[in-house]
Formats: sequence, structure tokens, C-alpha cells
Amino acid sequence: MIEFAFAQTKEGPSPAGAILFQILFLVGIFLIFYFLIIRPHRKERERHRKLIERLKKGDRVITSSGIWGTIVEIGEKTVTLKVDANTRITFSKEAVIAFQPEYEKKREEKEKK
Repeated sequence: MIEFAFAQTKEGPSPAGAILFQILFLVGIFLIFYFLIIRPHRKERERHRKLIERLKKGDRVITSSGIWGTIVEIGEKTVTLKVDANTRITFSKEAVIAFQPEYEKKREEKEKK
């Protein structure tokens, strides 16, 4: 069948061969997009979702805008950070992107014990 698809006719290459080539080309492009764009983005969304679920009062976090603070209150969709002695800022939970580096190490050690 594949030999037939790429068979030459008196007029030139067969149209079935060109269609098969286009289909294989499109499948290849989709696979490249999947492994370079879609799959890594899904993994990052899953990692962020798990981070949001693990948040609790007292965690030291970093927001997407670069603000470092300690969680003092957690709502259904918001989190309030203490960033200074008398300064508290409320953010969307999605704005929290990571734990502070030194805090994350201490937290991992506590979870292992």
C-alpha cells in the first residue's frame, strides 16, 4: 500500500503520495508542539495547583509580582500576606508561585520526619 502511495505515474508522483506526506507532516508538527509546548505547560499547571493546595497559615511564600511574605490568612480564593511589621496585602491564591527558598528546605526536612 505504501509502495502504491509513492508510486510514479506517467503524469508524475501520485496524488495519494502527496496526501500521505501531508498527513505525516501534520502529525509530526503536532507531536513537536505537544512535547515542546503543551506537555511542559500541563506539568507546570499541575505543580502550581499542588502548591496552592498545600498553602497554610505561616508559610513563607513569593508572589508572581516578586513580593515575599508570610501567610497570615487564607480565604477560599485569596491569601493575605504579612510583608512588614504592620503591612498586610491580600492576593489571589494564583499569585503565589513558590515558597521562599530557605523556608522550602526547612519545610521539606519537617515533612521527611
